[in-house]
Amino acid sequence: MTDSISDTRPARAQRGFSWRRWRNRKIASPAFQSWATRFPLTRGHAKREGERMFDLVSGFVYSQVLYALVELDLLVAARDDPQTVAMLANRSRVPPDRMEALCQAATALGLFERVGDRYQLASLGAALLGVPGVTDMIRHHDVFYRDMEDPIAVLRGERETELARFWPYVFGAGAVEQPEVAERYSKLMADSQGLVAEETLRTVSLDGISHLLDVGGGTGAFLDAVGRAYPSLRLSLFDLPAVVPAAETRFREAGMTGRASVFGGSFRDDPLPEGADAASLIRVCYDHADDTVRALMAKIFAVLPPGGRLIVSEPMSGGATPERAADAYFAFYCMAMQTGRVRSRARIAELMKEAGFQAIEMPRARRTFVTSVVVGCKPVAT
Repeated sequence: MTDSISDTRPARAQRGFSWRRWRNRKIASPAFQSWATRFPLTRGHAKREGERMFDLVSGFVYSQVLYALVELDLLVAARDDPQTVAMLANRSRVPPDRMEALCQAATALGLFERVGDRYQLASLGAALLGVPGVTDMIRHHDVFYRDMEDPIAVLRGERETELARFWPYVFGAGAVEQPEVAERYSKLMADSQGLVAEETLRTVSLDGISHLLDVGGGTGAFLDAVGRAYPSLRLSLFDLPAVVPAAETRFREAGMTGRASVFGGSFRDDPLPEGADAASLIRVCYDHADDTVRALMAKIFAVLPPGGRLIVSEPMSGGATPERAADAYFAFYCMAMQTGRVRSRARIAELMKEAGFQAIEMPRARRTFVTSVVVGCKPVAT
């Protein structure tokens, strides 16, 4: 029976290829497109496909409209009361006719809504203000936009990108030279990390864990959220010495000094703290190549006791079913950073298994555009 089934697979695949080839050639025909927009049974579908196609073509303009709204602080300006074009133009120093064009574009994108001859924030626009870190992320996109002006160069890795220089600068020498920039982006990372923490803790339970080690934990935003959700849990953070003071300040202000410890070091070169029965990697793996991730997971495996858990949480590829957030946005962001890559949950699980973890679980997060989670367990010796 197995042989019979396998023998039919090449024929089935060939039929599938032939069908898709015929379909694609047919749809790519201008004559067919013209016919489909007129024929009653296909014109609705043709219209929807045309709108989707034009959204892809003009998407870069939509993103710049969003950037202009955020940079000019128009989301806040139109939040509470309807605003005239003249009012918004005056506060933004933008000519009224162009401000009207921006407001109309924002309305078309569902960010504003018209109230007579005035404009007010729509629910989607209000949601942007309600998600921590989103508007700061949009402001930060000016760097990413410049790298994506030449996506072919990004794909080929032909030149150094601004993002590749940006993050080391902000959290290295740039923190001294431009402290206001470093502070702005430290806040961006902390705000967005809080959102990831919220989704992670909705997806996986930390019940049964007594001591969590967060490797690459930055200024402690994730452990801060964990500590509030699990008041009896001991916490340890390990990251580069430059972030230690900010993490210590966060834990002190949160009243967690007695149960939270901060260790400075590089996970590439320095030993990890011992004593935890679980470890987390929150938005760490996609910053690094496979060899680095594999070595880090093996290092974590070595310091965990039998039964210890490893939790990985970050944006992940949809694998065989690609998802927009990870497979388009985050995949190209990683390419522009020139470090790491977006991986599927299955690939993360493979790397965990190579490090020795078993009983891999891949619980489905509610908001995969925020993060996905994979959990592995160090086997108990028998």
